[in-house]
Amino acid sequence: MTRLGYQMPNFTYEGVAPGDLFATVAAQAREADASGFDTVMVMDHFFQLPMLGPPEREMLECYSLLAALAQHTSSARLSALVTGNTYRNPAVLAKTVTTLDIVSGGRAQLGIGAGWFEQEHDAFGIEFGTFTDRFEKLEEALQIILPMLRDERPSFDGKHYTAKEAINRPAPLSKIPVMIGGSGEKKTLRLVAQYADESNLTAPLDEVPRKMDALAAHCQRLGRDRGEITVSLQRMCCIAPTHEEAMADLVAFGRGLGMDLDTMDEATRDSVLAMFTLGTPDEVGEQLSAALVPGIDGFTCALPANGHVPGRVEMLGEVARRVVGI
Repeated sequence: MTRLGYQMPNFTYEGVAPGDLFATVAAQAREADASGFDTVMVMDHFFQLPMLGPPEREMLECYSLLAALAQHTSSARLSALVTGNTYRNPAVLAKTVTTLDIVSGGRAQLGIGAGWFEQEHDAFGIEFGTFTDRFEKLEEALQIILPMLRDERPSFDGKHYTAKEAINRPAPLSKIPVMIGGSGEKKTLRLVAQYADESNLTAPLDEVPRKMDALAAHCQRLGRDRGEITVSLQRMCCIAPTHEEAMADLVAFGRGLGMDLDTMDEATRDSVLAMFTLGTPDEVGEQLSAALVPGIDGFTCALPANGHVPGRVEMLGEVARRVVGI
């Protein structure tokens, strides 16, 4: 289960041409694998997200990339954080994740969510639908995907999806963990309680206790042991040997997005800095320790500003591993 995941949310790196891009990505995955991260993750998007850059920035297709990274890693599981359910037929997704498991020697994980980025749906001609539609689709999809991952042959006739004796051979090499991403207390965490092995939260620390109460209530109502579910919390980090270097990396990253931390007003600057676990290894360790609140088992960490800098992923892994206790 994911107690310490490393996510790569961006693929635009200063001075890195497209021909060198995979080598830079693979180097991060190798560092993560070697430094104690139990899972290597990439986003499942076709455009860059607004908070990380304009849509035309580089974005690699998730499952092709994970299959390639399987050949550059040896122990970490490989996962989307998280698959947009709307982007793929559920039976095809089950086949894709199973193939990832085979080519990685049994290291696939299914991270999945309802989907939310309307712009890329519209651009690619993928039906977006309503909020209710997307969660109905996710629940239907899970009723096809999960049996297929168990080497069953599901038949399903739903409002959005159908399957008829869906065969999935070869079967996964071992049980593929299922993580559902998102923090919605009524729908997402109910789906976690009913279908998932893991939950990945994006939520401020002061909201985590309420999320944990909601998950526990869903588990109780469904007769599920809450202790069976691993919960990780997303953290955006920026780590360097000195605080000054970490700040310089973040400032440079911000300027690439048209945002100058050195000249913006204090309130805006503080709000940007608050999004990051930032500083030296000791400082980052203290902040991660403070975020390991009751109910949280670990973290999924991203280094959008400097993960491509050699040694930064390893530095974060060594610190975070001690905090989490693995």
